[in-house]
Amino acid sequence: MTAHDAPIRLDDADPAVAVVTLDRPDQKNAMTLAMWRRLGDLFEDLAARESLRAVILTGAGGAFCAGADIKEFGTVRADAAQAAAYAEAVHRANEAILACPKATFAAVSGPAMGGGCGLALCCDFRVADASAYFGIPAARLGLVYDLAETGALLAAVGVARAKEVLFTARRYAGRDALEAGLATHLAEGDALTEAKARAEALRASAPLTIAGAKAVLAALAPKPTGSEVAAIRAMQDAAVGSEDYAEGVAAFRERRDPAFKGR
Repeated sequence: MTAHDAPIRLDDADPAVAVVTLDRPDQKNAMTLAMWRRLGDLFEDLAARESLRAVILTGAGGAFCAGADIKEFGTVRADAAQAAAYAEAVHRANEAILACPKATFAAVSGPAMGGGCGLALCCDFRVADASAYFGIPAARLGLVYDLAETGALLAAVGVARAKEVLFTARRYAGRDALEAGLATHLAEGDALTEAKARAEALRASAPLTIAGAKAVLAALAPKPTGSEVAAIRAMQDAAVGSEDYAEGVAAFRERRDPAFKGR
């Protein structure tokens, strides 16, 4: 499957508010490599549209996104080179959302887990309904989380809570998600309806102010040095090549607890 054919829908009939829908409901919108690439393409395109005020990211079928499709890892992340290409596609998608000069909303129903949680965190606002829950199960898979996603997590929840999220693989729902900062708003009804209402309110806001505010806030955030980035990438590569990672993926497929050895 090419990025162009990936199951992601764009509704841009309204020139001011676009809705991007992950459309793989039978798999709870788990992200394939093609979907990561398509999402990066879409947000880069939407960023350039002058009439646009807001972009809403959501998922079809009562799920936001269950994360990366681990079932395809054996073919798309089988070695270090493939893992690096996959990581680049994920990083580009997340960075495209983070860099989008429009107001971005994640309308979250059901799971926003792993990479799905990362996508939501890259949005400016996360509107969650009663069914929504958030979590990052990297510690159950033996993975080291991506810089862009971890940076978005840190910005949303702070250092101590970010460690809790990453160390424990805990799920957060409702008030717990709001209190932690994983959600920014709780919808009384449907998350997408609430997100659209909040996006609609931005029609009266100056687009240059929104873009400028996002740029200023991004500039004020601390950035990792080149050596830190290289060290983290090396840790990610080591994790993907580890026995623990193979055990984590096997345990996920077999629906059992992993037995990690630290190597």
